[in-house]
Amino acid sequence: MKMGTALVYDEEMTKYKLLWVDPVCKIEVPERLTVSHEALVKAGLADRCVAVPVREATDADILLVHSEEYLEAVKKTPYMTLEDLKEFTLQYGDVYFHPNIYHCAKLAAGAALQLVDSVVTGKVRNGMALVRPPGHHSMRSAANGFCVFNNVAIAAQYAKQKYGMKRVLIVDWDVHHGQGVQSCFEDDPNVLYFSWHRYEHQRFWPQLRDSDYDCVGKEKGAGFNINVPWNKVGMKNSDYLSVFCHALLPIAYEFSPDLVLVCAGFDSAIGDPEGEMCASPDIFAHLTHLLMNLAGGKVCAVLEGGYNLTSLHQSVCQTVQTLLGDPAPRPADLDGPCTSTLESLHCVRSAHRQYWSCLKHAAELPTSEISTKCIQLAEEEEKQKEEEEKSTEKEAWPEPLKRVTPPVRTAVVLPDGVACPDGCERFSPSEDPVILNKVRENFLKGSDDSDALTSLSSLTALVEKMEKNEICNGLALVRDVSTARMCVVQHAATAHRNRVLIVCVGDAVVPSPGTDDGKTLLVQFSNKESEEQKGKFHIPVCLKEGCRDVSGFTLAVLGLLLPLGYEYDPSLVLLVRTPGSGLCDAAWQQLTGLLQGLAQGHTLVLMQEGEKACVGPTASSLLGVAAPSLGKLPAPLPEDVEALERLRHRLQADWKLLQTTAPETAGGEEK
Repeated sequence: MKMGTALVYDEEMTKYKLLWVDPVCKIEVPERLTVSHEALVKAGLADRCVAVPVREATDADILLVHSEEYLEAVKKTPYMTLEDLKEFTLQYGDVYFHPNIYHCAKLAAGAALQLVDSVVTGKVRNGMALVRPPGHHSMRSAANGFCVFNNVAIAAQYAKQKYGMKRVLIVDWDVHHGQGVQSCFEDDPNVLYFSWHRYEHQRFWPQLRDSDYDCVGKEKGAGFNINVPWNKVGMKNSDYLSVFCHALLPIAYEFSPDLVLVCAGFDSAIGDPEGEMCASPDIFAHLTHLLMNLAGGKVCAVLEGGYNLTSLHQSVCQTVQTLLGDPAPRPADLDGPCTSTLESLHCVRSAHRQYWSCLKHAAELPTSEISTKCIQLAEEEEKQKEEEEKSTEKEAWPEPLKRVTPPVRTAVVLPDGVACPDGCERFSPSEDPVILNKVRENFLKGSDDSDALTSLSSLTALVEKMEKNEICNGLALVRDVSTARMCVVQHAATAHRNRVLIVCVGDAVVPSPGTDDGKTLLVQFSNKESEEQKGKFHIPVCLKEGCRDVSGFTLAVLGLLLPLGYEYDPSLVLLVRTPGSGLCDAAWQQLTGLLQGLAQGHTLVLMQEGEKACVGPTASSLLGVAAPSLGKLPAPLPEDVEALERLRHRLQADWKLLQTTAPETAGGEEK
């Protein structure tokens, strides 16, 4: 990984606590910070990060978001008696004050600014700030929900003002709605704010009408505020990934941010008493990974909530380890989104279809309007009581498996005369007689082609090393990608538990793997019309201009390929670029980067020898360097949108992560 990952932390921010009895505020404790930092130290992750010192935010920084009257009021809190602090607290909602909280709040906001400075100036590639108090509930003139100053909102305004950032994306995966961030930017088209949050038809805190899906922003900011309400507890990994693939990512790529800020609240993880969700800590590795090719990799995560000290520190470690560039773990329990998620997703996509070309095809709400408010509340409340009774039972979940990073990140198989890219390791030809004989018998058929023997046997040996996790990923420049593909698939698919996702880019004819046993899933992007769907595990994706239209290609990758890949859960990804694919380098690098979230990063790229110019950009992505931005994407071709929707509609019975509406409304599917 080039550059590094910043970690901004100071023990000073643990030096305030609740000084009186308050059943609501008792969960916001100093240990939230200490256990998170100690876990990073114990896992060896803190040492791998670039330590960035905190600083206090200045008055000018704080006034970017907050009113002078509010700032002056908070300034008086260090000198208040206990009774005065109690009285001062009463004017705000679900928050407490302490003589040292003003100092800590300035450090928290300043830590977010230090992180922005480090990332935007290129001193580091990305980073995380462990801070308290959190910030996303704080309003212009009011503390709220444990928050004093709005750390991420201040950071966004600061980035725009100091560095001229034209477009900032804020992703809020905390389980509560960040109403303070929404309020700050709801009329600003330069800040795209995305929040998912426990809502339960406005019965869950902060119980605001403005937290629902149809609050999309105001005036020039209309369309730049995305609220995804969770109307039941117990949401799982599939629900989170579904919303990312079908709502956040398509809009984010069309928006094309210069900087990504994450309100990284982990009360949306399993075991949290506030969220009551069932998403495992390792899902945050995948959410983080999916954001890391936006904005040239400039991602700043700032801690918000998280009140189960176990799932909190596990989730923090998963996030930081992914920012460091380690391969994400295999995703667990992807059994498709629940009906409630699909109802919310349907509503969100419908509400935003007029603002984003990537959603122009989204299904309208039917006349009966499956809005988040139209469910029979009496019936819903009864179900909710049952859910709450279940959730009161002690949650138990396995500790995330240790993520072991292979000693070699990227190995390359290249013909003589092609230089090995910096950071890669040239893979030595295999001398294993078993592999050599197997290649001769199956692919050379008596031919004495020593170059082909060397190349194909090297590929086979490389795949074996990836299976043993000795090498993370690889790149091969071969004479014939079709033969090389068959060689790799034949070898990889023989292992008992192996599943190979084959992604072919280009218009060359790609024969079906020949079996429908699920050992391989083939997805091909081309401009060739397929007469019929080839089956559950052979999916041709036809785009009018093939891969030349970046908007259509990106839409297909985000809305089709990623959900298919995550649900299939391969042990190896084979990415094949056929000659004359027409795909620009930036889109190719985006594809290469995104696919590394699958199969623990085990991705093998095959390219024809004539594609030498592509070796450098491809190797860069395999090494973990963020892909270049695609820029603000124009509308995809209507023909492509229609074709993609027809394909998705046909496939969704077999692949649940492709669904975007609840089953009972699928008849009014996307148009």
